[in-house]
Amino acid sequence: MRIIPAIDIIDGQCVRLSKGDYNTKKVYNENPLEIAKQFEAHGITHLHLVDLDGAKASHIVNHKVLEEIATKTTLKIDFGGGLKTDEDLKIAFESGANQITGGSIAVKNPAVFKSWISKFGADKIILGADANNEKIAVSGWLEESDEELIPFIQGYQKEGIQYVICTDIAKDGMLQGPSFDLYEKILKQCPNVKLIASGGISTFDELPKLKEFGCEGTIVGKAIYENRISLKQLEDFIIGTK
Repeated sequence: MRIIPAIDIIDGQCVRLSKGDYNTKKVYNENPLEIAKQFEAHGITHLHLVDLDGAKASHIVNHKVLEEIATKTTLKIDFGGGLKTDEDLKIAFESGANQITGGSIAVKNPAVFKSWISKFGADKIILGADANNEKIAVSGWLEESDEELIPFIQGYQKEGIQYVICTDIAKDGMLQGPSFDLYEKILKQCPNVKLIASGGISTFDELPKLKEFGCEGTIVGKAIYENRISLKQLEDFIIGTK
């Protein structure tokens, strides 16, 4: 199981929110590159980079941060937040993203999202399935849609999607543990999905459990920044699972 730390960007700074609420913003570091280099030094190979300004603006904003991390580390970066057009994707990939994550666009403009799968390849596009009460949430989680989570994932699997990041919004940034039941349900009902668990990770012990369930990756954010999980623990986990 891949360990994928998260860096969320507002105004070029590394921040975390609780339940996606911009009013709960806490700045952890003014220099995201510094954080990314710390991850890299501990054997981490992947990074989840979220452009929160972009999510609000509905177009890519912090591509310079992406470019800096991509050129100055070897981390493989999945990038998301407000990507709406082919031009946004072009900028993201040219700035060094290995994959991009599309969430709201997959709900609000499925034709565009499907065109990305065929144009850029299913291995380059991650479906962002962020949910509240098993209903898909969109627009930086400011809105809840009528889309049911599992049929939503299954529909895009038919279009070739392999990678899915699922965040249970109620858990995100709360440090109360991830939605084990929800992930188990998804893995049972969406065979062959490469599920990346996100939201709520609070202790190291939760990671082996997610691995056992069959999650392909897990995104860890606030637990690292609040020193609930050390980079040394993550490094040992990565070495131990090789």
